[in-house]
Amino acid sequence: MTEPREGSVVTIERAGNIALIAVNNPPVNAISQAVRIGLTEAVETLDSDPAVEVIALYGMGRTFIAGADIREFGKPPAPPFTIDVCDTIEQAKTPIVVVMHGSTLGGGLEIALACHGRVALEGTIVGFPEVTLGIIPGGGGTQRAPRLTGLRAALDLITTAKRIGADEALKLGLIDEIASGTPRDVALSAAGAVLTGAFATRRVGALDVTPDPEALAETAAKLKASAPNLFSPHKAVEAVRASTLPLAEGIAAERALYLECQASPQRAGLVHAFFAERAVEKIPEKGTPPRALEAIGVIGGGTMGSGITTAALLAGFPVILAERDEASLARGRATIEKNLAGAVKRGKLTAAKEAEILASALRITTDLADLADTDLVIEAVFEDMGVKKEIFATLDSVMKPGAVLATNTSYLDIDEIAAATTRPGDVIGLHFFSPAHVMRLLEVVVARETTADVVATGFALAKRLGKIAVRAGVCDGFIGNRIMSHYRKVGDYLVMDGASPEAIDRALEGFGLAMGPFKVGDLAGLDIAWASRKRLAATRPAEERYIPIADRICEAGWFGRKSGQGYYVYGEGDPKPNPAVAKIIAEEQAKAGIAPRNFSAEEIVDRYMTAMISEGARVLEEGIALRPIDIDAVFLFGYGFPRTRGGPMHYADTIGADALVARIAHYAKEDPYFWKVPALLAAMAKDGSTFADRNEG
Repeated sequence: MTEPREGSVVTIERAGNIALIAVNNPPVNAISQAVRIGLTEAVETLDSDPAVEVIALYGMGRTFIAGADIREFGKPPAPPFTIDVCDTIEQAKTPIVVVMHGSTLGGGLEIALACHGRVALEGTIVGFPEVTLGIIPGGGGTQRAPRLTGLRAALDLITTAKRIGADEALKLGLIDEIASGTPRDVALSAAGAVLTGAFATRRVGALDVTPDPEALAETAAKLKASAPNLFSPHKAVEAVRASTLPLAEGIAAERALYLECQASPQRAGLVHAFFAERAVEKIPEKGTPPRALEAIGVIGGGTMGSGITTAALLAGFPVILAERDEASLARGRATIEKNLAGAVKRGKLTAAKEAEILASALRITTDLADLADTDLVIEAVFEDMGVKKEIFATLDSVMKPGAVLATNTSYLDIDEIAAATTRPGDVIGLHFFSPAHVMRLLEVVVARETTADVVATGFALAKRLGKIAVRAGVCDGFIGNRIMSHYRKVGDYLVMDGASPEAIDRALEGFGLAMGPFKVGDLAGLDIAWASRKRLAATRPAEERYIPIADRICEAGWFGRKSGQGYYVYGEGDPKPNPAVAKIIAEEQAKAGIAPRNFSAEEIVDRYMTAMISEGARVLEEGIALRPIDIDAVFLFGYGFPRTRGGPMHYADTIGADALVARIAHYAKEDPYFWKVPALLAAMAKDGSTFADRNEG
């Protein structure tokens, strides 16, 4: 007999002296307030019924409770809290056994730990992802997990947010059994086993934790070295440390630390980053069916073309790689083989699958006509408009009707490329980031005549490749490279005025960037930006301050890592600052009559971020990006911007438009041409609005 409350997401079913509680809150049974209320009421009702001797809890649908309800993020917490639900479950007189399946994460795992016995179906995944959102488990997870696994294993799970399968969870002691069957059937079976004594139950909170000061010290030291700028993992260590106390005291300590994390700006930044990944999917073309996408062609076997080919092969596409000659093809294939071998080494691909891909999924050719029957072709040759237009004119004549013609250009005008064809509606930009088989960002650049279904196809491809697609308009550099070209000039100005490249890198890495801008330049290849500067030289305004240092480095043949030196020298061990570059800097300062001055790390960061935000505002003004959060996604997933800061436009809101306008006015005293207040930022300072307000529109 079922006893649901009307509209309830939690239902009760009785079978003799067994009662089942089912959570049914699609799509992932998130632990919303309604679920929390329903669980509390169900447990209290059944625990007070003398006819019920055992309770089994399970989730309907594809998963047990997969964690918090993202619709509640950023809103005031509403009772009952997860910790209250867990306490109600654990303190019940009637034994409660839980059946876990699918993804049992965060608050879902905390509820499972509060039960008196745990069964996981085969294929179940468990974990505590909270630190990725800037918080710690707040429902007793830091207290109950160590009571089952020991301190060392609990620290590893909670501070890394790793997810583990049922087999490992069983070894660690997080679960008691692994079973197969439907969640309801297994719930009935487990409850029956409790009645017969075949399944022993216990209150986890009553267990003792063996102190392990060595594990705590090791984890704290490791996090200090690997995540010095993060907040919540360090608080997680403190919370787990409290698990050696009686449960009530440990819970109180966990709660205090959880509230500290909730109040941290990092939590807001990480939650914003979480939503950015989903917000970028909301495009004008959403709902338009994409074109068929079964076979892909790639033109160019260099670093980018080989990386794109690798990404497509790993996603299960058959790929034809085209190059201009056999030698170039051989180099491209060798790079792809190396990439795939790396995937095998990292456990992303089996050796058998690698062999199958190379034997049957990858074809190579020197004839573009061989691409004729592919559904989408991606041109990835070097940045030369003449070469690209010639390739697209050829593709126009050989590709089947309806094929998508994509260019991987980083800067060039896609409207001009499309005009080389008789089918500009089929042309789109797919700007991958290097290495293309690793980096998650894909800018989908929509040209003037690109059709809606071609845009939808670009987003469908990104999903198949496991990438985050961001819609961009056409301009020089689109979203990311346009903004980067602007703020990189600040680096050149700072270097000319006295800050060393390594000092700038150090300051921005201290801010949280994965890699400083000069290290990034060396990694990407300094010749790429050099080619762009030469291309734009004829149109460079006379009023613009131009710094020739980077040009001189390239003229010397130093292109970064690939040539062994750039701003840094590469060899054994860590890269070292290039003394030859320091000499060039000193020579250029002397020519310009500049007396070098000192810049603090704070001033370096302020100038960089202000320039980034300013150009981001202009990108929004011109409609190149749909929303501020799209710019944030580009920099979070393509440029190593720190997730804890939420992205440059989110970070701008923490500074305030009025403060940013004041900064720009101050910097403009030195260089009024470069430092100009964007109209959007000026309007925001006047009306008190934020970039976040524009994410809602």
